[in-house]
Amino acid sequence: MTTQLTRAQAGEVTAQMAAVAEREGVPAGDVRDAVAAGHLVIPANPARPAQQAVGIGRGMRTKVNASIGTSSDICDIDGECRKARAAEEEGVDTLMELSVGGDLNAIRRAVLDTTTLPVGNVPLYQAFCQASRKYGNPNKMDAEELFDLIEQQCADGISFMAIHCGITRYSIERLIRQGYRYGGLVSKGGTYMVSWMLANNCENPLYEQFDRVAGILAKYDAVLSLGNGIRAGAIDDSHDRAQMAELIINCELAERGRELGCQMMVEGPGHVPLDEIEANIIIEKRMSGGAPYYMLGPLPTDIGAGYDHITQAIGAAASARYGADLICYLTPAEHLALPNEQDVREGVRAARLAAHVGDIVKLGNRARSRDKAMALARREMDWEAQFSLALFPEVARNIRDSRRPASEDTCTMCGEFCANRNGNRLFAPHTTGEKIRG
Repeated sequence: MTTQLTRAQAGEVTAQMAAVAEREGVPAGDVRDAVAAGHLVIPANPARPAQQAVGIGRGMRTKVNASIGTSSDICDIDGECRKARAAEEEGVDTLMELSVGGDLNAIRRAVLDTTTLPVGNVPLYQAFCQASRKYGNPNKMDAEELFDLIEQQCADGISFMAIHCGITRYSIERLIRQGYRYGGLVSKGGTYMVSWMLANNCENPLYEQFDRVAGILAKYDAVLSLGNGIRAGAIDDSHDRAQMAELIINCELAERGRELGCQMMVEGPGHVPLDEIEANIIIEKRMSGGAPYYMLGPLPTDIGAGYDHITQAIGAAASARYGADLICYLTPAEHLALPNEQDVREGVRAARLAAHVGDIVKLGNRARSRDKAMALARREMDWEAQFSLALFPEVARNIRDSRRPASEDTCTMCGEFCANRNGNRLFAPHTTGEKIRG
């Protein structure tokens, strides 16, 4: 069994590591060393050799994930494939296929065939769906069928899995003793696992047989993302005892998984007030030995329905700034409905912008150079350069074209009162190229 982790620890720079290094503009040896230390993961299931090489972790640009998938109310395979293509067109880095309605095997395989992105999923979804269909009760899920599903989904080409190993009797007891919580449970897989454990009066098999789980994912060089099944779904529940108990367990398991040769990532919340985001990331990094951190949002307020892609962008920018490695987008439909294709596009755009805002601080000049070039293009009123440097070129171009100015060296915001144009008339004779300050 070899994985990106074991090969890096043996001193090898794999083709995927080299591709990540080129894409990020860093030395390949630095990528190898970060992978070897468990600080960086590369989802690279060899069952899909044509997928993009994406580095998630220390020293990398903050990545953005888009989640798609059917529900029990809306099931359209072609629609989900269109969403996958839309997310890729908008520049997302990874994709999660989270269907719970329809032919789940067919949907997963269709999405895998549609995109070149690394694709992740949550195997508990299909396990509980199948138990519900087969037995009429998800609490009758057979643990062996769950392990079989994990293997089957890896064999199909899934490159990272959110697996809820940290939900244990101990973490559930913390939830009960604290008197439940304001926002309840918000993880579909997590809630079903809690229900299964209570109904069957037994421990979580994903925790009890963790070495088996890690072994299956290592066999396919898939990243094991330790799911945050008891994450806070309201800012008033942030960092409660139940969530922290699960996080501690997940951080311990991240260390154990690396010992087994499996690439490991830890999943975070959720709903977190802005002033707690930094502490949350520090805690995860310290307790997990620097494992990459996958933040689900986060949302720093609970009342943004309809604009939760904006709420998420605020939390995501702070998360990226403080060291989160992968951000899961939210769409305008969050908490309201299954997102459509345009919702997906808007969610990806907002999350990408937020990640870049954070990277300006986290990565310094590596991220700021594009902003500096944009500033110069604006000073020079070079519209084509501005469009090429913008994160969303076609959106910017379409807005300008829809409201053309009388003079091409202005825009209709200011017209003849354009401060930039008038400033250039005053100071252009005193400037030489880009250099305007000593």
